[in-house]
Amino acid sequence: MKDLIKVMFILALFFASTFLIIKLTGVITVDGIKELLYESKHQHQIYIILIVSALLFADLFIAIPTMTVTILAGYFLGWPLAIIACLIGFYLAGISGYLISRVYGYRLLEYIYKDRQRLNEMHDIYSRFGGVVLVICRAMPILPEVSCCMAGATKMNFGRFIIAYSLGTIPYVLVITYAGSISSLEKPTPAIMAGISVSLVLWLSWYLLSKKMSAGSRINT
Repeated sequence: MKDLIKVMFILALFFASTFLIIKLTGVITVDGIKELLYESKHQHQIYIILIVSALLFADLFIAIPTMTVTILAGYFLGWPLAIIACLIGFYLAGISGYLISRVYGYRLLEYIYKDRQRLNEMHDIYSRFGGVVLVICRAMPILPEVSCCMAGATKMNFGRFIIAYSLGTIPYVLVITYAGSISSLEKPTPAIMAGISVSLVLWLSWYLLSKKMSAGSRINT
């Protein structure tokens, strides 16, 4: 269990570093995203769909405020189109992270841990709990990318990965884009309440899962 947390922490540090770099340089900001979408509002909606999808895909490599982008997609595109745009971006990011880590991720694990038994134990733990992690981590910063990379690195079955990823991503997109579609700059309450509610539910689920993982780890040892 400690080994798994260590690897996830290393990956989280990598993704967090991109957030700090972007924050310090000001290359991508929430205001900048809003301005970009406002400028595209009078263009064909395909431009906004491409921008939203590209931003959510880019979250795999640089830290993007994905909940904000998802809410804004609902506001600028309306509910049906926002769902499509966000799902394209999320699936591109998730599947790419999985495939890249499936090819190169295990080398990182072997570099960190030379002990084959510890690698097998880590693989076993993620095999048991990885699907649940993929479902409940969507509203949390950094964890969605980390979870997709861990799924690939531990060779999780692709079909199982897609099912778990979908169970976490599709309901999230439906709720957050709808909240964005019925909100406005003057009345942002639906978006705020949806964001808080979804985050609280998923944070609580993550806390309960971490307790269960710790308990299972103690039993096995």
